[in-house]
Parts: sequence; C-alpha cells; structure tokens
Amino acid sequence: MNRDTLKQIMIDQKDIYLNNPIIPRHYPLEDNVNYCFVGIRRTGKSYMMYQQIRQLEANGVPLSQIVYVNFEDERLLEMTADDLNTILEIGLEISGTDNKPYLFLDEIQNIDGWEKFVRRIADMKYKINITGSNSKMLSREIASTLGGRFVIMNIYPYSFSEYLIANGRKMDYLGTISTKDKADVLSQYNEYVSNGAFPELVGIKNKRTFLSIIYQTVYLGDIITRNKVTNDFAIRLILKKIAESITKPLSYTRLTNILKSTGASLGKQTVINYVGYMTDSYLLLTLQNYAAKLVEKETSPKYYFMDTGLLGLLLLDCKSAQLENLVAIELIRRYGVENVYFFENHVEIDFYVPSQKLAIQVSMQVLDNMDTKERETRAFVKLKNFIPDAKCILITNSEEDTLNLDGIQIDVVPVWKWLLE
Repeated sequence: MNRDTLKQIMIDQKDIYLNNPIIPRHYPLEDNVNYCFVGIRRTGKSYMMYQQIRQLEANGVPLSQIVYVNFEDERLLEMTADDLNTILEIGLEISGTDNKPYLFLDEIQNIDGWEKFVRRIADMKYKINITGSNSKMLSREIASTLGGRFVIMNIYPYSFSEYLIANGRKMDYLGTISTKDKADVLSQYNEYVSNGAFPELVGIKNKRTFLSIIYQTVYLGDIITRNKVTNDFAIRLILKKIAESITKPLSYTRLTNILKSTGASLGKQTVINYVGYMTDSYLLLTLQNYAAKLVEKETSPKYYFMDTGLLGLLLLDCKSAQLENLVAIELIRRYGVENVYFFENHVEIDFYVPSQKLAIQVSMQVLDNMDTKERETRAFVKLKNFIPDAKCILITNSEEDTLNLDGIQIDVVPVWKWLLE
C-alpha cells in the first residue's frame, strides 16, 4: 500500500478519538498490559481504546506518540500483513522522539496474518492494544501465536450503571430516594431491558431500526458471509428456535429434530457448525449445566443473546425471556462466562456461580402468585441437598422481600436494584 496514503489515513483517523465524547466503561485496565478487546459489533470496543488514549493524554503523553488505525476504513481494504510494519515506521516518524509510540489497532482481524505482526511488536516491548469482532481471535492457534502477551478482555453492551450515566443519571439509586427518582430509575430500566444496551442507542430515537441494522450486520457479515453459508434459511430458523428456547437447555439433537419438523433437514454436525458460527460472532452466549456429566455439559447448554434488544427482535412476548437473559449477561460480566452455570439435577436452578456459592432464580413475579412462589422457592430447598451453604437470591421484575423456608433465607430482589449492586 502507498506509504503517503497510509500516513494520510492515520492522520485523518485522529479526529475519530479526539472528537468522540467518552462515557467511561467499568473495566479494570492496567497501564502496562497489552489488551485484546473482543466482542459483538457496536458494543464499544473502539471506545475502550479512545478511553485509554484520553488517559494517556491526561498522563502527559503527547498525541504525536499515539498511533491509532481503524482497519474498517474502506481505504484500507487492499492492505495486507506486509503493510503493517509501515504503520510502525510512520508512527516512529510522526512521534519524532526516542520514545516508542503507543499502538491501537482497531478491527485488526480484517488483515490476514495480523497475529505474527502484533506478537513481534509486543516482543519489542511496544505498548499495543487490538480489537476484533470475531472470536476466531481467541482460537487455540491464535492464542498460541500471541503467546500470552495479551490479556483478552471481553467487552459487553452497557451495564445498567453505565447506561444510567450515559443518560445523565448519576445519583445513588440504592440509597434513600424519592418516589419521583424511583419512577425515573424504573423507567430507565424498562428502556434498558426492552431496547438493549448498545452504547450508540443512547442518542438514537428509532432504536429498533438501529438494532435491526446491528443484527443484520452480524447475521449477514459475521455468520453468513464470513463462513460462506449458503443455507441462510436454516441460520434464521436456528436463531428463531434458540430465541424461543431461552430459559431452557437445548441439545444439538433436539435442535436438529426441531428443524426437521419444520422441513429444514440438516445433519447434526451442520447444526453444531452453524451454532458455532453464532457464538463465534458473539451473538450468542452459552452456559453449561454444573451438575451434568462432561458430554452433556458440552451438548446441552442454555443459550442467551449478547443483548436483550436483539432477543426482542425475534420474539413478540418476551419480557420474561429478556429478564432472564439480562441476568445471564450481568452474571457473565461480573464473573466471566467460564464461572457461570445453570444447575439441573432433580432440581432446576436458573443460575449457579460456584466460586460464590451463589444460586439465583429469576421470575417476573412471585409474591402474589402462590404456585410460582412455591415452585421457585422449593427449588432452593432441593438445592440444599447438593449445596448446603448456597446463598439464595430470587430476582424479580419489581418485588422485594426476605423469605424464610425450611431454615433457608431467600432474598427477593428487584432486578434494577440487583443490577446496581
């Protein structure tokens, strides 16, 4: 690629991080660590870089020492791995100092062979951060190539506290608040769970249209085109069936049989591959059964969408599903997907976090519905046969109470309050 053209693009792109307002994200980042930010499209990975750049600037690092390149710029479509070193050369030229430039390479997975370049730069002790939208960046081969030189940081849509800050609400809603403030936070929560939490949604009125664009971009770009899928009808059908099965485990065998009943005859391995493409794109998250044997853990997970707004595009009556999906996202955000499970072994518990011995049930409403209350609370009693000292929380849409059943304390917590804890 022409060096002068590349240099001009790098200069032009400085305006991107200099002129964008930043809502600080609640991720613990260390100064001397190279990060690989990954996640679904439009979730704010680039803004994590902007946030780091602003911090460097506040610490006295001159902007001339910062190199930022967004590889989704259409002017870089013909760029190859051989051109990447030119970026470093231009960075050294622009910085004009003996200090090494800080490198921020956005959506670098668009360049085939990027892995060896960033490893070499990291070995040369440059501070370098990268982003990517496809979890092939986390594959065994690439992880081996990066050689432990990068910390993988999963970036999710806004947490509820981040969402409130982005909407100009900065007060402590967990303290004593007025009726008006409580009504305001509940209104904010209803928007949050219904429309989802992609950062750019905050300033957009027609949120459903924006969500549809994100969904189509992930669906067509990261699933269909990237994996050269020709049966797009089957992909749409699988996503629809998974959305309808939120809150319940769904095995590959059952999913294959469901598809066959609709006339979409796919082999089980093809179904497994297609679902893998969906998780690779970060559209779906999976949780395993803590009480299951290894094979069942791998083949009968629960599925959740990365964002409750995307789930709402696929379902009509989805408030209950969105509530549980939201709790799943928040637990994964707090503890990591590898540390969050569901529990099913003669008792069904929606979520279990072993490191915290935390058991969670999710229900829209329980206190005024005796059947639901009996079902949800009795599950905790049965769980005590397996995990005697589990902490039991029942997350609801708006109810709050403390229940005692057979010597077990069950904290009933409204979801908005739990999200802010």
